[in-house]
Amino acid sequence: MSTTTQNATMTLAVSQQPTQPNAFVRWWQRNWHPVVFVIAVLIVWWAVTALGWVPPYIIPSPADTWAAFADNPAYLLQNTWVTTYETLVGFAIAVVVGLFVAVVMVYSRGLEQTLYPVILFAQVIPKIAIAPLFVVWLGFGMGPKILVAVLMAFFPVVISGLAGLRTVDPEILQLTSTMGAGRFKTFTKVRLPAALPELLSGLKVAATLAVTGAVVGEFVGANEGLGYVILQANGNLDTAMLFAALIIMSLMGVLLFGIIQVAERFLIPWHASKRDVGAATVRL
Repeated sequence: MSTTTQNATMTLAVSQQPTQPNAFVRWWQRNWHPVVFVIAVLIVWWAVTALGWVPPYIIPSPADTWAAFADNPAYLLQNTWVTTYETLVGFAIAVVVGLFVAVVMVYSRGLEQTLYPVILFAQVIPKIAIAPLFVVWLGFGMGPKILVAVLMAFFPVVISGLAGLRTVDPEILQLTSTMGAGRFKTFTKVRLPAALPELLSGLKVAATLAVTGAVVGEFVGANEGLGYVILQANGNLDTAMLFAALIIMSLMGVLLFGIIQVAERFLIPWHASKRDVGAATVRL
C-alpha cells in the first residue's frame, strides 16, 4: 500500500470517530429534565395569573414577584445573609456532632442501644413545638435558630453515617486487624472511605433540612432573617414578597445540595462515575 493510500485511510478513520460533545452539551444532556420542568412551571404560573384564575393576593404574578426582588434588594440580601449564617453554622455543628455520635454507636453496641431510642424520640418531636422553649432558654438571638437547624439536620447525618460505617465487609476489617492496623488507622483508611457514599447522601438531605430549621426558628421569635420576612409579608398580605422569600429559601437549599454533590465528585469520583454510567445505561 502506498503512502498516499495509507494517509487517506488514516484520515478517513479519524473523520469517522465520534466527536465528543462540549461541556454545555454534556450539562444539557444531564439536566434538561429539571430545566424543562422549571420552565413549564413558570409558564403555567404566568398563565394562571395572567388569565385571572386566582386573585393576586393568593398567587402573585411572576412580574410582581420579580418586582419584589428588584425593589427590595438590600432588605432581602440582609435577611438572606442572616438565614444563611444560621443554616451554615447549624449544618456544620450537626455534621460534626452527628458523625461523632455515629462513630461512637458503631464501636459501642451498648451506647447504640442507649442513644438510638433517644435520637429517634428527639426526631419525632415537631421542632416548631419546642422552638419557643429554645427562645426562653437562649433568648431572641441566633442561638435558638441555630439549635433548631442542628436538630433538623442531625438525624440524617447520624443515620447515614451509621449505615455507611457498617457497609465495610467484616473480612476486610479482619484482614486489617491481622496486618496490625489499629482502630484509628482502620477507621481513616477503611471505614470512613467506605462510608462516604452513604454519608454524603445523608448530608444532602441534612443541608436542605438545615435551611428549613433556621427558618422555622425565625418563625418563633426573630426580627431578621427569611422567616421574619415571610411572617411580615404574610401579615401584610404581601404575597409577592412572600413568594420572593420562599424562592430565595429554596435556592439556598438547592445551592447547598449542589455544593455537596460537587464535593462528592472530588471525594469519591469512582462512585460518581459509576452513577453517571448507570444513568447513561438507563438512557440507552
